[in-house]
Amino acid sequence: MRILFAGGGTAGHINPALSIANYIKEQEKDFDALFIGTERGLERKLVPVADYKIKYIDVLGFNRKNLLKNVSVLMKLQKAKRDTVKILKDFAPDWVVCTGGYVSGPVMLAAKKLGIPSIIHEQNVYPGLTVKGSERYATYVAVSFAETVEHLKCKDKCVVTGNPVRPEILKADKKKARERLGLSDKPFVLVFGGSLGAKKINDTMLGMLKIIDGGSMDILFGTGDRNYAEVAETIKSEGITIPEGVKVVPYINNMSEAMAAADIVVSRAGAITVSEIAALRKPSILIPSPNVVRNHQEQNAREFEKNGAAEVITEDCLTAEKLYDTIKRMLKSKEELKKMGENAAGLAKINALSDIYSLIKTR
Repeated sequence: MRILFAGGGTAGHINPALSIANYIKEQEKDFDALFIGTERGLERKLVPVADYKIKYIDVLGFNRKNLLKNVSVLMKLQKAKRDTVKILKDFAPDWVVCTGGYVSGPVMLAAKKLGIPSIIHEQNVYPGLTVKGSERYATYVAVSFAETVEHLKCKDKCVVTGNPVRPEILKADKKKARERLGLSDKPFVLVFGGSLGAKKINDTMLGMLKIIDGGSMDILFGTGDRNYAEVAETIKSEGITIPEGVKVVPYINNMSEAMAAADIVVSRAGAITVSEIAALRKPSILIPSPNVVRNHQEQNAREFEKNGAAEVITEDCLTAEKLYDTIKRMLKSKEELKKMGENAAGLAKINALSDIYSLIKTR
């Protein structure tokens, strides 16, 4: 089986494609995969590390603020489509699987032109521009939330699969994870701002470090690689004392263990993150990024809030005091935490990988 994957820009688009590829690789003896991405996105780093081949095309997303710039965007799109057609002819895949990001657009167009069956996957509640523009070309549109179907025209093509969740997340065990992390019996709170970090969350945590009761809880705070130096300098220049049980790190490499061990997860509301939170039945405080297309992170977060699965704090309301008070309030009631975890589990769809593979096996 030969499958061409496309999805790029952020880890939220790339990791689902890698998870699907890894799952199919386990099922198929004669499996060959090729990825298409751009040289500007994280796929340039993540795909080779996962030991998959990748080819690059030059394509840009539409500029919603300066429409005149879209003339060059459209010109690049046409060339990217021609380049993709050549790549598809050379690789001759049985299927094309796209997981979003603007790189998926020309790939879906090329697949339709060559008559290659395709799946495009939408991670968020509200579909992005690429998915809405590509649904007519797709054989199937895999969505993560039932509500998403209402926002698409080709409803007959839609299949609710959920988001691909990494197997290591599904296999994680809280007790074993806490032992490996060397945690005490104190509550453990995991805080991070996505794969690249988030300045607002970092600034809020710096403020919280000044008021936290030392020794009351264990905290692992991931700043993001690009922000760590700034956070470390602020801690030094302001003389902030790191409370007992608090660790500040640039990047959390063992995220599956850290999430499994956590009593509360504080994070952005990216689609893959909230899907993993749900799969692990974790109570959470979601701080949606306001700097994303169509405010889709807040829509993801509100879906969890509506179902009693998370507390939501928008950036305009986020302060160190509010975050700390919310964490303390949640930790006071084990019953509340248990109920929130159960509600999160009710939103989890843990069979996305097998469901997407089943769609591919229909032909």
